[in-house]
Amino acid sequence: MKNVRSKDGSMIAYETVGGGPPLVLVHGTGGTRERWAPVVPAFAEHFTAYAMDRRGRGESRDETAPYAIEREFEDVAGLVDSIGGPVNLFGHSYGGICALEASILTNRIRRLVLYEPPIPPVGFRIYPPGIIDRLQNLLDAGDREVVLVTFMTELVRMPEAEIRLTKSMPAWPSRVGAAHTIPRELTAHEHYGFNPERFTEMTVPTLLLVGGESPEQVRVSTQSLQAALPDSRVVVLPGQQHVAMETAPELLAREVLKFLLDEK
Repeated sequence: MKNVRSKDGSMIAYETVGGGPPLVLVHGTGGTRERWAPVVPAFAEHFTAYAMDRRGRGESRDETAPYAIEREFEDVAGLVDSIGGPVNLFGHSYGGICALEASILTNRIRRLVLYEPPIPPVGFRIYPPGIIDRLQNLLDAGDREVVLVTFMTELVRMPEAEIRLTKSMPAWPSRVGAAHTIPRELTAHEHYGFNPERFTEMTVPTLLLVGGESPEQVRVSTQSLQAALPDSRVVVLPGQQHVAMETAPELLAREVLKFLLDEK
């Protein structure tokens, strides 16, 4: 494991695999760097994969209270800057928001991949009323696994078969260990305001991935994001939802590599 010090002094941990140009991987809510294990071998054939633990979970620290999503943007940008450019950046879900916002904090991004970042679409309620308080109460009661399963069932809307698959993965224990970060991230996300005007001059080529079976809200979010990013394209992952790194790792890796290697 290696570490980089973020702007607020927090030590952000990451591990590297492979050789070649850098590819930074930013996981989503309730995960750790281990979430990328099914696709890292394919990436490592062409790139040096930098899989980071986002702050407050895995080997990464969190030195600043209260939690603020802006520190996460700085964490990603800090890791990118420590590598030196040009750097490819791939963010999944909440990690996609962190990667997107980091892309305007550093000028070292070569290409950007975002897999279903939860940009709040106009006209859709982000979360059911009371869900964050309910998750916090479960966490306070020590039901960490129930917190994670409830999050995946009611918010991510993962089918039962996908939940069973996720629970069978080696990364499951670390995901349960990160359950305490879920309520704080949901709270921050509720107050996050995506401002498309901040990205009108963004020149980084961007790939937007969306599952072909993902809920309408996710598809609308992806369309809104494509409209906001001048050099972006959407690729639909057939038959997939939010966790293709587990349900279809070869498909996910193929589409990402095609984009990063600039294959037509």
